[in-house]
Amino acid sequence: MMMFLGNDEKVYILDKAEGNAATIDGHPAWGAVWDIATQQATVMDVQTNTFCASGMHLPNGSWVTFGGNGAVGRGGNIGSQLNTAGSGAWDALYQDFDGTKAIRLLNPCTNSDSFSSSECQWLDDPSVISMQKRRWYSAAEALADGTVVLIGGFVNGGYVNRNYPNVDPEFEGGAAEPTYEFYPANGRTATTMQFMITTSGLNSYAHTYLLNSGKMLVQANISTVIWDYDNNVETPLPDMPNNVARVYPASGAVAMLPLTPKNNYTQTILFCGGTDMPDYAWGNYAYPNINTWDYPASQDCQRLTPEPADGSSPKYEADDDMLEGRTMGQFIVLPNGKMLVINGGLNGTAGYAQKTGETDTYAAMPFGMSLASGPVGTPAIYDPEAPKGSRWSNDGLGTSQIARLYHSSAILLPDASVLVAGSNPNADVNTSTVYPTTYKAEIFYPPYFSATTRPAPSGVPKTISYGGNYFDITLPKTSYTGSANDAAENTTVVLVRSGFSTHAMNMGQRYLQLNNSYTVNNNGSITLHVAQAPNPNLFQPGPALLFVNVKGVPSNGTTVIVGNGQIGTQPTSPASPLPQNVLSTSSTSNTSTSSESQNNGGFRTLTNEIIFAFLSGFSLLIVNVIFG
Repeated sequence: MMMFLGNDEKVYILDKAEGNAATIDGHPAWGAVWDIATQQATVMDVQTNTFCASGMHLPNGSWVTFGGNGAVGRGGNIGSQLNTAGSGAWDALYQDFDGTKAIRLLNPCTNSDSFSSSECQWLDDPSVISMQKRRWYSAAEALADGTVVLIGGFVNGGYVNRNYPNVDPEFEGGAAEPTYEFYPANGRTATTMQFMITTSGLNSYAHTYLLNSGKMLVQANISTVIWDYDNNVETPLPDMPNNVARVYPASGAVAMLPLTPKNNYTQTILFCGGTDMPDYAWGNYAYPNINTWDYPASQDCQRLTPEPADGSSPKYEADDDMLEGRTMGQFIVLPNGKMLVINGGLNGTAGYAQKTGETDTYAAMPFGMSLASGPVGTPAIYDPEAPKGSRWSNDGLGTSQIARLYHSSAILLPDASVLVAGSNPNADVNTSTVYPTTYKAEIFYPPYFSATTRPAPSGVPKTISYGGNYFDITLPKTSYTGSANDAAENTTVVLVRSGFSTHAMNMGQRYLQLNNSYTVNNNGSITLHVAQAPNPNLFQPGPALLFVNVKGVPSNGTTVIVGNGQIGTQPTSPASPLPQNVLSTSSTSNTSTSSESQNNGGFRTLTNEIIFAFLSGFSLLIVNVIFG
């Protein structure tokens, strides 16, 4: 399952082409738009198979997805008509087309638009627009000009991107794609990337992060490089410690830590979980060589600052272990700067198979097709500013009873809750196996939802520039508790981009705190003087949510566009000096409760239809099923 937040009102959902009960135009539906306010979903027509696609935002607020699987029919079998690569070109039953070269574009619409209009539908026609190469499980990363770079992927695939023994690491007999390309291409052709050959076998959905220098961190298998994509030059960094793989199907939780004035916007990546399975155990395209579900996932966490401010050589730094091992755990950066890890399993890996090197029949597979076991239902919260040794906690957090394994997703919603959906470690719809196709979704409410007062800012702009004049946001007296001066001193303004969620990762997810000063007015209101974003390498152009936090409690987020809304070099200006802080000389205060509680965080279920999933909080309400 894939999800992304289109705007303040809509979440867009993509499934793989499979035998869902919901239909559109005479075939199973694998696309939907869900209205946040009404909790109603509407199916959308998607032509190509989106299974294991990548995706990214564009500067104007549109979204684009790349690649996927060939056409399939019942049971996930190759479609009824073949393409030149040996996978499906089209299937007569499911009526899905080959998605391996697809580029799909969507302009998110609001309730004021007509969703029947083509302007609000997916543009999904490979005869009109497509990639240069076939890519399944490719990486996608936005650049400072809004261009998207696409890296690697399968041509045809399965469990891992290799044969065994691995005698052809570049092409794997035609099943691997070792190149990168750009969208839009602007005349640039697909080019071989040596890193994709070096990491052959474990480089699906490589972890990619644009750096402040304009270069890119790329991590896959146990290798790490800083990549100059303009000149295709790689600078090797140390290998991942302890032989822990983080990319699919090891599927560790990986995210960039919040970028703040306090840390001088220094970019640090946190890698947690995954697995240290030995090389032989990974097997080949068909299946792993071991019973992965018996192999414990890793608890290990490592931090990496690719471009240290002091000019020292970058190196991995051991961080606090997770509270338990997780494969397919997923980081969601919360508006208050803490990081939620959710979903996943205690053992094994992502993916599915009908056998392994140790279990030779599907009938003997103990968890159906699943290669993982031991679902982890209790999330945990990581505090990047806490002292080492005390950064993880799950105190007071609710536990989900729904297994969230392969094909689970999670995204941040505008009200600062987290939508959780998906799980289907099966080749097609299967609702009767141990870990079934899951038509349920949940909303997780972090501990700050226990506050009775939340900030209600006004004056939030529609666009954020890179440098230039500051802007003002006003907080009324009802937005905080206690002293107005204390509230002002503990207020932050942040941009959060939740990204394109699939396979336990959020492509493009970033958190940037904007610098601000304040004036505390004698009527108890607070005027925040807020700087623009520093530069497009730190926070690429495109849509984001702007939140105001007071004492760790966020406002509702407001969608803004960062940059000029166009692909191309972004205008930048020096930052204007902020006014000096001004405190109130009166004793203005508010007495209700607003600070974050550490003893309240749980799931809640919704009561209306959603598309592939149905919404349930960790305290459940029943939601009807559309797909299934």
